[in-house]
Amino acid sequence: MHTIIHPLSPASRLPLTEVPAHQPNLRKPSYDCRDHPDTVKLTVYVPGVEAAGVEIEARGPDLIVTARKVHFVRINWQALHLEGAQRDYQLRLRLGHGLDYAGLHAEIYEGVLTVTLPKRLPAEASLRARHVA
Repeated sequence: MHTIIHPLSPASRLPLTEVPAHQPNLRKPSYDCRDHPDTVKLTVYVPGVEAAGVEIEARGPDLIVTARKVHFVRINWQALHLEGAQRDYQLRLRLGHGLDYAGLHAEIYEGVLTVTLPKRLPAEASLRARHVA
């Protein structure tokens, strides 16, 4: 008796990298998130990005950091498979409602983006939780 084993369909396989379907030219950067008593400090490593290319957006409990590199075309351009190394970055993190996104402070130096988010006072956080429920 013969056994037929069907290969996994491409839709059922796990993706190798997390790339949003609507923006395939973005990749997830390396990052470090530290919780301090009164702040949360996020360090994102985005080599090749200048301050003008950074966009930080807060949507509810999510923080979205998009960092775009400066793209230029060389005079002696040839395809060298550099497309992967020249992709822009996007990081999506769910940090919660306990942070003051309006008080966000960010700075970038030599490809290292540091984002500091102050925490809300416990009274503000509990008041917000009552309104949501």
